[in-house]
Amino acid sequence: MPKNTNQNKESDFKLLKKEPKSRRGNIGSRLRNYFLTGLVIAAPISITVYITWWFVDLVDNWFKPLLPAAYNPETYLPFAVPGVGLLFAIIMLMILGALTANLFGRTIVGFGERFLDNMPFVRNLYKALKQIFETAVSQSNSSFQDVGLIEYPRKGLYALVFVSTRTQGEVLTRAGHDKDGMYSVFLPTTPNPTSGFLLFVPKKDVEILDMSVEEAAKMVISAGLVTPSSKEGVTEEPVILDSEQANKVRAAQRKPSDKQKDLTGVQ
Repeated sequence: MPKNTNQNKESDFKLLKKEPKSRRGNIGSRLRNYFLTGLVIAAPISITVYITWWFVDLVDNWFKPLLPAAYNPETYLPFAVPGVGLLFAIIMLMILGALTANLFGRTIVGFGERFLDNMPFVRNLYKALKQIFETAVSQSNSSFQDVGLIEYPRKGLYALVFVSTRTQGEVLTRAGHDKDGMYSVFLPTTPNPTSGFLLFVPKKDVEILDMSVEEAAKMVISAGLVTPSSKEGVTEEPVILDSEQANKVRAAQRKPSDKQKDLTGVQ
């Protein structure tokens, strides 16, 4: 009997030894979860504030020297006012757009473009940049409308693409898909979706998805960690009918045999 009591005491002592370790493990996992949760909340806010501040400071450094001292608030205040250069740049761009909207402004712009056409390297750079900005700013041609899925880089592997437009011109003719048609798609890279590849894919090889462009961009940036919910699994809300409508539905759903039974019963 004494041996059994000693064994029980030893087992109880071992259990007491193990309990603090499990508690320490729970505390450590909780602290880690708290840290990761705080990181998820603080990191996007901090990065957004930093990028916004960097952009405002960059524009201020460019345009503040062009601002007359009489219109600069820093002349009258003992501290720097951020965003003054950005505001000045926006006002100047609006004035420039208003001036070039009339005949006189278009004439000056046309004269400047003819002058640039005589410069070999500068004219190619100017035309390319002008076309890019016109495409980006144009309200009639939005950048990406749909998100697609294609087999890339080989059969059996799939990649997300942004559908730009329908392929036209020489590319469509040379590719031999005049009847079926093709899509001009942009294949983004992860985690930087601003770089990627321009692909011309036949329409039959592009599966248009239900997700929006913003959802697809989040999925690309997060390397698949952020996945939008599928719209196929969404069920419609049930329709509640009153008693009169329910009787009409039951009458419409009756089988012909049931109707015949009712008729025979009446006879």
